[in-house]
Amino acid sequence: MSGQPGVPDDTPPVEVLAEKALVEPEDIPREVLAEDAAAVLATAASSAEAGTSGLILNATNVTKRFGGLIAVNDVSFTVPEGAIVSLIGPNGAGKTTFFNIIAGIYDPTSGRIAVRDRTMVARPIRAWLEPVLWVAPAVVVGLISAIVVAAANSETIGFLGAAVTLAALVAMLLSAIARPDWYQRLLLRLGIFRSARPNDMVKAGIGRTFQNIRLFQNMTAEENVLVGMHIKLKATLIDAMFSTPRNQREEAAARARAEELLNLVGLRGVGGELAKNLPYGDQRRLEVARALASDPSLLLLDEPAAGMNPRETSDMMALINKLRTELGLTILLIEHDMKVVMGISDRVTVLDHGERIAEGTPDEVRRDPRVIEAYLGAPAS
Repeated sequence: MSGQPGVPDDTPPVEVLAEKALVEPEDIPREVLAEDAAAVLATAASSAEAGTSGLILNATNVTKRFGGLIAVNDVSFTVPEGAIVSLIGPNGAGKTTFFNIIAGIYDPTSGRIAVRDRTMVARPIRAWLEPVLWVAPAVVVGLISAIVVAAANSETIGFLGAAVTLAALVAMLLSAIARPDWYQRLLLRLGIFRSARPNDMVKAGIGRTFQNIRLFQNMTAEENVLVGMHIKLKATLIDAMFSTPRNQREEAAARARAEELLNLVGLRGVGGELAKNLPYGDQRRLEVARALASDPSLLLLDEPAAGMNPRETSDMMALINKLRTELGLTILLIEHDMKVVMGISDRVTVLDHGERIAEGTPDEVRRDPRVIEAYLGAPAS
């Protein structure tokens, strides 16, 4: 275990987390990396609509290194549409790291994550070329301006050319930060791939909760849920500044939806309560409501029953089943409580030391000798 409050058990130390820039591992053959890059570019431009494979999530040969530490090692993993799938393993097995790769927080060292057959997360490809794209329009405009100024000998034209050049540079830099759809399509046409960020994964239909509660403690329950809706709202800054009818309609609809979600998770009537004043079990439910606010197709639950008493745990199991039956959600969860895992899962995958050691139905996994050894240790010889 990490021994630090608020830090997941399988999270590496801060000094290795600082290594966000990926270094090509020497022991991964270049031809393998080339094949992986080709597969990424071939599927990254796929439609965001439902794929034909019947899988909502497909992780292929995912590896994540932090310096010399291999947190996830060549893990392949699928989540069928409409299923409840559990990811289990001892502390430090790499479960939360794998979750963070799926959520777009970490880039994998190798391998890829596809959502409905569209590659969303993978090792960056030709990332060095992207800065050239940022400055190219400004360079072109600047050269044209210089030629025109030399021909016309006009200071006014020179000033306008400089302003347009600066505007082109700023526009490209802002586009690189916001990554609108047209910008991402342009990157793919140039053979550049950048892994999806967390907001891109939310837009693709993935919501998540956290191992350690990450609520906005000084905001009300309703406001926490409204934050989760942000990516779906269409009102602009101008609409908000002038309180336009469009903004008022959208805000009213969002508050009504927030109340529906709070009722759904069993928090009826607490919308005005500060998150920090809610009991622990209710805070867990509020995190689920916030995740649901983005209308996900796949919900990632990181230890949803952690710290709960038996009654709260039973209620959480009922809620998870309710989310599938009433909302049609697909659910992937990490959980240490085997009663929860075995009681609600269609399929269970087991990680140990970053590797997948077993996969199957709850009954199959329960009897697997490798799983028993991972949790209880090898028998004495």
